[in-house]
Amino acid sequence: MIAKAPRGFEPGSRLYRPPAQYLRGSFGRFATGVAVVTFEASSGRHGITVNSFTSVSMEPPLVLVSIARNTVSHDELAGKNFTVNVLGAEQESLAMHFAGKPNQEPKWVEGDIAPRLAGTLSWFACTPWAAYDGGDHTLYLGEVQDYDYRNGDTLGFVSGRFTVIPEFLPGHESLL
Repeated sequence: MIAKAPRGFEPGSRLYRPPAQYLRGSFGRFATGVAVVTFEASSGRHGITVNSFTSVSMEPPLVLVSIARNTVSHDELAGKNFTVNVLGAEQESLAMHFAGKPNQEPKWVEGDIAPRLAGTLSWFACTPWAAYDGGDHTLYLGEVQDYDYRNGDTLGFVSGRFTVIPEFLPGHESLL
């Protein structure tokens, strides 16, 4: 069912909001983590803040990121190795830096596959697996070649705002 504008919010009203805003609002109710996709391009290192990231497969290990076609670095990512850097709760400034609001220069790590950001909650270094048309986005699948993580709270995003996703329990490796 498509959400309908409440009475008084019809076209012509100063309170009117187009259906796309309701769709975006509905999408925004799904809480996500925040990540930065980093890669090396002919013009240097690049990063793109994303909240559309998911694991796809364990065998082979695949991840997916969704990149808006109107993102400045969109075309430069095609066919390149990349790293997905999952941000910790304390790294909101990194998210903003790569979302077009540059602040202090981030600390980079020279990865064997692709550059990555220092101190992130987790990271996945990937080689390109496939790219698919996703309407106004491109869906990039990467085969995970290397990865790591640390403990800590996760930077989240819901309803157009950053939030903290607390780390409740240690991972399964704490049982070893």
